[in-house]
Amino acid sequence: MRRSTVLTSSVTLAALALAAPVALAQEKPVAMKPVQVRAVKATAAPTLDADASDPVWKQAPVTVIEAVKGVHFKDNAGNTNATVQAAYLADTLYMLITWEDPTLSVRRFPFQKQADGSWKKLVDPEDKGGDDNLYYEDKFAVIWNIGKSMFGFDERFGCQVSCHAGEPGKPYGNKYTSEEGEIGDMWHMKYVRGGFLGQIDDQWLDHTRFDPQKAREAGRKSDANTGGGYQDVKLVDGKPEFMSKDAKAANKGGTYWIRAEDKVPFDDSKFVAGDEVASIVVAPFTGDRGDIKAAVVWKDGKWTAELSRKLVTGSKTDVQFDDLGKTYGFGVAFFDNAQVRHAYSQAPLILGFEK
Repeated sequence: MRRSTVLTSSVTLAALALAAPVALAQEKPVAMKPVQVRAVKATAAPTLDADASDPVWKQAPVTVIEAVKGVHFKDNAGNTNATVQAAYLADTLYMLITWEDPTLSVRRFPFQKQADGSWKKLVDPEDKGGDDNLYYEDKFAVIWNIGKSMFGFDERFGCQVSCHAGEPGKPYGNKYTSEEGEIGDMWHMKYVRGGFLGQIDDQWLDHTRFDPQKAREAGRKSDANTGGGYQDVKLVDGKPEFMSKDAKAANKGGTYWIRAEDKVPFDDSKFVAGDEVASIVVAPFTGDRGDIKAAVVWKDGKWTAELSRKLVTGSKTDVQFDDLGKTYGFGVAFFDNAQVRHAYSQAPLILGFEK
């Protein structure tokens, strides 16, 4: 039998850290029966507009998921209800994912003008290490089990096996696989950092452990890109370096992001005390990191995400749907204005393709 984790002074705690939900390091792993998700063969591509009434989604089976142990969802109960549907054409996979979220959250680390005329970046005072739950954005993530199969992923625990809580420097947890060769393909929708542009950030996961100097993101890595992306705005002489050309405060009809093509030098005279402006400039990724298209819409307490990706990309950090006779294990997670404290499906999800 192969090892599922690296031994520590306490085998029991190591095993729990491997498979436990991310909420508590000592919580017992929750084994769940895998849930089947069936991708129907479509006759035409759905329009990527986050409209669930498209004929493709009328024929695709709906898989209902309860995601648990996040923050904010349902008056801080931490749970949310979600659905997943899938369809495919000759060379493309399509997915429709919905989840309940009572509030739209886009107020990610804004700069706010103070009464004395200075500018301050707003951050959660309770953040103890990459764990802001006050000034952030709504997100969702899908992780696919690829490479050398992650131990227990498809059979019992799903993406729980890649979450590790209570480690120094990251109180809520780190994300990494247990052994060299185990890889996860992570589709990470960050609404302020590309979701609004119709793109999902294509990332991946390996066995790298957290290191405060060398690997602050532990196993999380980004696919290669040839251009685009997002970049923080700096304070220069006490003021944001850039603003959007419309000169609107984000809390007065503007946005909490700056499109790269709309970036102009900052003009402090346009703003008064209490105004907030974006602290990030965003442009679409090109290359491997930008190969997942999406339409993502929040309306009436519910997110709808419609996405597409080629079945086969050729990238070693992507899941390759190159055999429609096989099944593919994945997990889903939903972030309600949370940097890391996501609600997630405890049950492994298994995608299969109908012929």
